Amino acid sequence: MSDSFCPDCKKQTEVAFDHSAGDTVCTECGLVLEAHSVDETSEWRTFANESNDNDPVRVGGPSNPLLTDGGLSTVIAKPNGAQGDFLSSSLGRWQNRGSNPDRSLILAFRTIANMADRLGLVATIKDRANEIYKKVEDLKSIRGRNQDAILAACLYIACRQEDRPRTVKEICSVANGATKKEIGRAKEFIVKQLEVEMGQSMEMGTIHAGDFLRRFCSTLGMNNQAVKAAQEAVQRSEELDIRRSPISIAAAVIYMITQLSEDKKPLKDISLATGVAEGTIRNSYKDLYPYASRLIPNTYAKEEDLKNLCTP
Repeated sequence: MSDSFCPDCKKQTEVAFDHSAGDTVCTECGLVLEAHSVDETSEWRTFANESNDNDPVRVGGPSNPLLTDGGLSTVIAKPNGAQGDFLSSSLGRWQNRGSNPDRSLILAFRTIANMADRLGLVATIKDRANEIYKKVEDLKSIRGRNQDAILAACLYIACRQEDRPRTVKEICSVANGATKKEIGRAKEFIVKQLEVEMGQSMEMGTIHAGDFLRRFCSTLGMNNQAVKAAQEAVQRSEELDIRRSPISIAAAVIYMITQLSEDKKPLKDISLATGVAEGTIRNSYKDLYPYASRLIPNTYAKEEDLKNLCTP
């Protein structure tokens, strides 16, 4: 019950809401103040098959254009216990006997989604990885190859194309046992196959050291001042002719910056956070050391402070 103005009674009166008809009725004169109104509140009704399932969701998932039926096919659920209807169980058996052309695709998309979730990747990267796998699968050229390595390679390529690159080691950590070498070979195979299909080179995006830097710094727990100094140093390093991989440069810059801060990070910790071997970090640091005065911002460290850097 609530109050509302009734034009017949010409005053505020109590009104009742008829949920079955959607009418708001004056309790004194019976005038229908509002008819067929829509109840916009949540309808917490369970449409699940199992009685112990309290999920109120009453709609299916979004359509998937990569699947034959758009991912909107009907699945006959199993009957509940021994009281299940014979017809539904029979239909379920017939459905299982039928061949689903998208079964392998659905399993592959599910695996890609699991890997992407474990890496904290956004939906656009997952969708791009699904598209890449669909294209390769349509070529019928991946039979007999390591499926986990193929899926991991699709995710690696998608990250590159969406300008959110991940290292092969990071992809390998969620690749269900596929090794770095297997993922690398699968990546080269996929790129080659798609380039032949498209008749042109495949755009992979350029990797920069700054693409990995913030994530590495966050893993190491560096403060904002050190992170900003490292980002500026990485940007300046691109002007130099340092023939090292972007990941190695990022790791070496972090090592250099942390030496100048009060919260120094051991080389071992930097190696674990970045996935770069300690020897590789030392060699990259050796290449960057002569340019320290050009790389380190003056706001972070003065010229005399650079003497605290260890000699490679």
